[in-house]
Amino acid sequence: MSDQLSTHLSSVWSHLTPIRPVRGEGVYLFDAEGRRYTDFTSGIGVTSTGHCHPRVVDAIRRQAAELLFSQVNIAVPPVAEELALALSKLTPGSIDRFFFANSGAEAIEGALKLARHATGRTNLVVFQGSFHGRTHQAMAMTTSRTAYRHRYQPLPGGVFVAPFPDARRHGGSEADAVHYCLEQLELMLISQSAPDETAAMFIEPVLGEGGYHPAPAAFLRGLRELCDRHGILLVFDEVQTGFGRTGKTFAFEHSGVAPDILVMAKGLASGLPVSAVGASAELMSRWEPGTHGGTYGGGSAVPLAAALATIETLLDEELIANAARQGERLRSGLNDLKRRVAGHADVRGLGLMVAVEFRDEDGEPDKAATKGVQRACLDQGLLLLTCGSYENVIRWIPPLVVTGEQIDEALAVFAEALNRNYRSAVAGGG
Repeated sequence: MSDQLSTHLSSVWSHLTPIRPVRGEGVYLFDAEGRRYTDFTSGIGVTSTGHCHPRVVDAIRRQAAELLFSQVNIAVPPVAEELALALSKLTPGSIDRFFFANSGAEAIEGALKLARHATGRTNLVVFQGSFHGRTHQAMAMTTSRTAYRHRYQPLPGGVFVAPFPDARRHGGSEADAVHYCLEQLELMLISQSAPDETAAMFIEPVLGEGGYHPAPAAFLRGLRELCDRHGILLVFDEVQTGFGRTGKTFAFEHSGVAPDILVMAKGLASGLPVSAVGASAELMSRWEPGTHGGTYGGGSAVPLAAALATIETLLDEELIANAARQGERLRSGLNDLKRRVAGHADVRGLGLMVAVEFRDEDGEPDKAATKGVQRACLDQGLLLLTCGSYENVIRWIPPLVVTGEQIDEALAVFAEALNRNYRSAVAGGG
C-alpha cells in the first residue's frame, strides 16, 4: 500500500520513515492500523500545540465556514488585522507592523527585500551553519550543509558568511569564541562588504539545521552594537525558535537583544502554512508599496485563523512555561545518560529545542552512531530527527503540550537505543 501511495509523488523528497499517518493527537501520530508513534519532531518544529489541538481545529472549522480567502490587496480579511494585533502584543514595542506570507523561506526573502529598500544597501551577512530556506535567495544564505545548495549554482550574490561562535569548533572558551567571531566580523566589514553597502545581518538565535547551537548572549549583544554603529539592520530568523519553542515566546528574549526585523513561521499556526515578517512602523514605511506581495500570504483566512488560535492556546494553556519546564526535565535526563555513554558528547539547547551530539573516541563527529541510535528509536516508535553540518546531532523538538510522563517514556526508549545499539552503530556504521 505504501508504494502505491507514493507512486505519483516526486522522488526529490527524502523520507525518515515509511509511516502513513491518518490521525494525530497531541504528541502522537497513528497509522491506518492504529499503531501509535511518538512524534518528537513536531513536523520539524511546526506542531507547537500538538497534533490537532481542539482549539485550533475549532478555529479552522469556524473560519472555513465563514470566509476562505480574500486577497489582501483587494479586501483585507479581518482575521489578518486580528493576527497582526495579537503578534504586536508578543513582540518588542519596536516591532508593531507585520507582513504575512506562506513559508519561512518566503518570509526570509521578504525580510531581505525590506532591508534593502529601507537601507538603500545591497549586501547581507549570514553565519556559518545557518539555514534560512530553500528558495534561491534563501539557499544563497544557507550554509549548514552543501546538500541544501547542491548543483543549484549560481546563487544570488551579495551574501557574506561570518563565523558562528561555536567554542568546540574554535577552541578555547565561549568568551574566546565570541571575541574571535566579533573580531572576524569587524574584519569582514573592512575587507569584504563595507558598512555602507551592507543592508542587514541575518542570524538564528539558535542554529537550527546547523546543530542546535544557541548563540551566546554576548555575541548577540556584540552584533547589536555593531549594527547600530554602522546603520546595519539586525534580522533574527525565528522560524524554528519562535512561539515558545525555547521556553520563551521568542529565543532572542534569552539574551535581551531585540532585532530590527523578526522572521516567524513553523510553530505560528500549528501546521497550517503561514509566516510573518515583523518590523517597526517606521521601517515598514520605507518599503515601497507594491514592490512586494503574494497571492495567499495575507488573504488565506484559514491559516491566519489557525495562527490566531495557536497564539491564544500558547498563552491560555501556559505552553511556553511548559516548554521551559519540560525542556529542563529532558536535558537533565539526557545529561544523566551522557555520563554513562562515552560517545554521547554534548547536550545543549533551550526549552524544547534540545540537541544530543555524538563524537567518537578521537573527538570526531560520529554520523554512524548518530544514525544508528536514531534508527533504534524509530524501531520503537519514537520519531527523532538529526541535524548538524556533520549529521552527528539528534534533535529533540516535541510539541509544547508534552508532559513529564511522555518525556520520561521517550528518555527510556533513547536509553535502550544507546545501550543496545551504540556499540554496534559505532563499529558497523549502518
